[in-house]
Amino acid sequence: MLLGVWKRSSPFAARSTLLRLAQLQIQVRKPTLFFVSTSSSFGGATMSEKKRKTSSAAEGKEPSAKQPRLEKEKKAAGWLQSLVKQQRQDKKDTKFNKKRQRFLTDTEKIRQGSEGVLYWMLRDQRVQDNWALIRAQQLAAKEERPLHVCFCLVVPKSEVSTLRHYAFLLKGLEEVAKDCKRLNIQFHLLHGAPGEVLPGFVSDQGFGAMVTDFSPLRETQQWLNDVKKKLSEDIPLIQVDAHNIVPCWVASPKMEYSARTIRGKITNLLPEFLTDFPLVEKHAHTATRTAKPVDWEKTLASLDVDRTVGEPQWAKPGSEAGMAMLESFIDVRLKLFATQRNDPNMAALSQLSPWIRFGQLSAQRVALQVRRCGKNAGESVAAFIEELVVRRELTDNFCFYNEKYDKVEGAYEWAQKTLKDHAKDKREFIYTREQLEKAQTHDKLWNGAQYQMVTEGKMHGFLRMYWAKKILEWTRSPEEALSIALYLNDRYELDGQDPNGFVGCMWSICGIHDQGWAERPVFGKIRYMNYKGCLRKFNVAQFEKKYCPKKP
Repeated sequence: MLLGVWKRSSPFAARSTLLRLAQLQIQVRKPTLFFVSTSSSFGGATMSEKKRKTSSAAEGKEPSAKQPRLEKEKKAAGWLQSLVKQQRQDKKDTKFNKKRQRFLTDTEKIRQGSEGVLYWMLRDQRVQDNWALIRAQQLAAKEERPLHVCFCLVVPKSEVSTLRHYAFLLKGLEEVAKDCKRLNIQFHLLHGAPGEVLPGFVSDQGFGAMVTDFSPLRETQQWLNDVKKKLSEDIPLIQVDAHNIVPCWVASPKMEYSARTIRGKITNLLPEFLTDFPLVEKHAHTATRTAKPVDWEKTLASLDVDRTVGEPQWAKPGSEAGMAMLESFIDVRLKLFATQRNDPNMAALSQLSPWIRFGQLSAQRVALQVRRCGKNAGESVAAFIEELVVRRELTDNFCFYNEKYDKVEGAYEWAQKTLKDHAKDKREFIYTREQLEKAQTHDKLWNGAQYQMVTEGKMHGFLRMYWAKKILEWTRSPEEALSIALYLNDRYELDGQDPNGFVGCMWSICGIHDQGWAERPVFGKIRYMNYKGCLRKFNVAQFEKKYCPKKP
């Protein structure tokens, strides 16, 4: 459910990009309108206000979702996991590109005579395919010191702190802890805000250096600042972007206007950064002080979270489950991605966003395997790589360089002006947050999308754009619309509280990474979507029948 924004590429920019991607063996046949449809949320083609022919599946013959299963050679379940294990072993000596890291402290030298190196795990909650952990192990091995991993569990008192999110997080961390134990790495689960518990932990354990991963969100940035203030001056704090293929600060030193302006920058750097991962091996140096064992069931049961938002059945937490979902995407759905990804009734999306959002699956690993294994998928590989890499990393760029990434004030000047000019326009329908949350609108399609999100923790990408734009149309102000959209997204979407979600809502409501369109009531120059447009795109009645909640 990675969210995003969409803008048509210029044919000139696209042409040079295509040539570059062709050199990387990523074949792109035409410019794309799509952002992050790597799962079932925000992503897909938008409906232009201009008249044009619609080549929707509803108008033509639809390929069956079962077609990919008719391949002559059937692979045994788990083939991808075995293949990746062999690839890691073969590439175990791959060098770490130091452009992936940056020092957040003045000191860069590891303290001599220390008791080990610590990886403070934040966003990337996995062992293998994790550049931050790879770097931490390399430093520890060079110093012949033990390697430790810690995670600081923070549960804010908030309406968006739900069992849905924390169960997925903790069950994924339980798998991390088991993997660490097999590799002679100590895993510590700390309770409390990092600024309050981490500096003291580093001091007590006698660590000589700390490595952490990267998130552009303000809460994480505040945690980093709090830790830096209290950390001993002789302890280097190293940040590694293990989430993006091209490190955020390397891709661009500024906020990019759109996918068009960042695409070439990322494309030019892919040969350098889209590489194989070295293996995180069994660590040779054993710690004298071991981590406290964690009772994971007890920990989850003790959390003060909203348990009315329960765990969805379709998404099993952990890196192993994420790899299995990637395998099924390559085997079954990838061939349909290029032509069917905007049809909510078709199983054509990857469904990977929960695992990528929690860092249980590396986007770089996904890109590598889709490119290698999708040779018979035609244009689907190029379309998927565009969304997974360019569009997804654009969202990190926006949040990193724009402190108001979740406010109307963070929008472009033209968008702020047009929204202000039309803020008092008459709305045909006005709904409260409670009515929207309960899917109590006149629009059966919108209600069905909302109901799916509440019950399953996901929403198809095309509908997620429509869903957010209707909130703008049905509330009293853009500020209220954005607030409600973010609340619902962050509370119910399994991939919520993520840069893709913030930018997806900002694109839909505030025109981020988009352009001005023909002016109309309420929306002003913000891109418009309507029910009739959906009727031209897919079988709306089929979706409504499946998901629209029955009236009491």
